[in-house]
Amino acid sequence: MPLPANRMAVAVKQRKGVCSVISLEQFFRDDQGQDLIEYTLLMAFVSLASAALFTSAGGSINTVFSVANTLFSKAASLASGGT
Repeated sequence: MPLPANRMAVAVKQRKGVCSVISLEQFFRDDQGQDLIEYTLLMAFVSLASAALFTSAGGSINTVFSVANTLFSKAASLASGGT
């Protein structure tokens, strides 16, 4: 497929094992693979937000487990006949 004289070839596209040169206009109009990039960016955003949430919630969770550990220790001591 020859390109018109006013089009500049910028990329080589491969489909079904056949390479063909595409024009700059076709290159920018082609949206194949766009969904994959969008989902990758969304996944990166969700993972960063989750990391920030877990980092900030770490202190609160540590406090909850410390209080629970203290209460279980007291309950075990009382159950074994301690004071």
